[in-house]
Amino acid sequence: MKIHAFALTLFAIFLTTFVAAQPAVAQDKVLKASDITATLFPDHVYFKGQTAPSQLRNSGGVKFADGQYFLAAMVDTSGYTSGVREKYQAYLITDVPLEIGGQKLPAGAYGIGWIAGQKFVVQDLGSHDVFTVDSKHDADMKRPMPLQVAAGSSGGTYLLYGGRDSVEVKRAQ
Repeated sequence: MKIHAFALTLFAIFLTTFVAAQPAVAQDKVLKASDITATLFPDHVYFKGQTAPSQLRNSGGVKFADGQYFLAAMVDTSGYTSGVREKYQAYLITDVPLEIGGQKLPAGAYGIGWIAGQKFVVQDLGSHDVFTVDSKHDADMKRPMPLQVAAGSSGGTYLLYGGRDSVEVKRAQ
């Protein structure tokens, strides 16, 4: 009986040591504005033949478990025409393909914005529409920010907010 208890104790010690020695499983991390620095996101971005300052204080993103990123930040669009400013409010950079509102978006850099009629538009750097999807309005949101990213309702989904309006974003397969 003593040998059996001793063997169980040794097994428990081994199991505890083995589990503790295992590396933690990496998980996606939602990034707040304070997590995003100029080393991750440029302080000026190019769009439609001009550069404009990005607003890192109004940014968000996701660092995926494999070290890849999806980042977005508001942009000072005061130097653009009103027609461009209507659609282009923020800049999105992604290392991986994304799915936004059911539409696939290849890795790259894009101009994005929330427009009238509960719509979200993605444009290439030449200001050409890539796609437009429906956005959702959250009237009950407390303290909306100009731009933020939050965890979605299911694992691997995220909400990209412009004020109270959002679209669902996830890594494309």
